[in-house]
Amino acid sequence: MSTDRLIRVEIDDSALPPATPEMEQERRVAIFDLLEDNSIRLPARGEAPAPTGPYALLLAVRDRRLVFDLKSEADDPVAEFHLSMGPFRQVVKDYFQICESYFDAVKRLPPAQIEAIDMARRGIHNEGARTLQERLDGKADIDIDTSRRLFTLICALLSD
Repeated sequence: MSTDRLIRVEIDDSALPPATPEMEQERRVAIFDLLEDNSIRLPARGEAPAPTGPYALLLAVRDRRLVFDLKSEADDPVAEFHLSMGPFRQVVKDYFQICESYFDAVKRLPPAQIEAIDMARRGIHNEGARTLQERLDGKADIDIDTSRRLFTLICALLSD
């Protein structure tokens, strides 16, 4: 098994309103999916060699910034990234709106229209994943599937 991966993911939601039971379930599923299959590689910095994994990730919102706090398997600090939430705001908003449309459509529309809305939902989700990859450029290399799973978790974190 590769060492360029996450083995633990936690969310620090202490600065956010309490999550609903539905949000807690969504977070658990997102974390499970992420841990099942992910890839993350940290680049070398200056003269120091690239840190090796596996990694534990703490995802948080602090001072209105998205924080990725990576530690080693033994909980030693490895890297910490603070990302502006600005580039994510519109895509997260669009994603939540299309999800509402999708859940509403499932109740009352024919399958062809549901599929069209689901394709749009996937497109917005992919846009969020690409935005995350761009924001992490030079900090961490993640594949598109890992980025998609992390974006799902970011949405769950920002939905409160």
